[in-house]
Amino acid sequence: MKTFTYERVATPEAAARAVAAKPGAKFIAGGTNLLDLMKLQVETPAHLVDVNRIGLDRIEQIADGGLRIGAMVRNSDLAADMQVRQRYPVLSRALLAGASGQLRNKATTGGNLLQRTRCYYFYDSSKPCNKREPGSGCSAIGGFNRMHAVVGTSEQCIAVHPSDMAIAMRVLDAQVETVSPQGARRVIPIADFHRLPGQTPQVETSLQPGEFITGVTLPPPPPGRQLYRKVRDRASYAFALVSVAAIVDAQGGTVRQARMAFGGLAHKPWRVAEAEARLSGARADSAAFGAAADAVLAGARGQGHNDFKIPLVRRVLAGVLAEASRS
Repeated sequence: MKTFTYERVATPEAAARAVAAKPGAKFIAGGTNLLDLMKLQVETPAHLVDVNRIGLDRIEQIADGGLRIGAMVRNSDLAADMQVRQRYPVLSRALLAGASGQLRNKATTGGNLLQRTRCYYFYDSSKPCNKREPGSGCSAIGGFNRMHAVVGTSEQCIAVHPSDMAIAMRVLDAQVETVSPQGARRVIPIADFHRLPGQTPQVETSLQPGEFITGVTLPPPPPGRQLYRKVRDRASYAFALVSVAAIVDAQGGTVRQARMAFGGLAHKPWRVAEAEARLSGARADSAAFGAAADAVLAGARGQGHNDFKIPLVRRVLAGVLAEASRS
């Protein structure tokens, strides 16, 4: 690990100013991802700004019936919160499917959204990686790519976004609240927060330099049954091969409304409006589930080792939709 300087701040505005003021500075809260990357010298921040004392650790109901989650709320506290468990069970289940209990006790809501990919080649500084060194190449294309993306990719990068929490946030239409170094505040729909790789895979979010996440708001929960299913290589502490967050409102064997977001497939939480539209008003049967899967996988392309993900998505989605549609 390379040397760095360190400071603590007391307000979100001070945090944003401190990071913007020093090239190479990074925020640190739980450090569950950043410290690993620093040990491997994938991340080499010159300065760390500790945000653990700024507050933002509350979960509050808001006027429209939704929920505001502070950026510093720990994953374990969010998963256990009674409002979340009762009204947003898909979020609680997604959080409990991620990492280990010890990591959830440290990881924060804001940090979870900013997790970097777990691509083997991104973590191995001896291998070319456009995300780590733009223009160097993507070793996963033509390499070992079992965990990698099958949709939304580019010739520059086929990495996947690792967060379980973000998949649930996407199906719930969360909004991310931020503050800039100048004190300006804005709200970013989670659909626009994470970016596909395109020609700049190193730019992973729509945040500006120094911009700091202060919280996440959830609208009132939509009607329907909420489920989160994660397929992985082992039962705990493993990233998704394929995951599905679904909210399905069905009655009498007919789907009135459905929402679906996917993990393990793309560089960002993957949600396709056309797939949801194909289920609206359809019978809850294999034909409708297959049509939805066709829309989700439009343009999908395996890279060899990850070809299995394409049929796996179909099976997992059919199972989740069938379970969620049962009365």
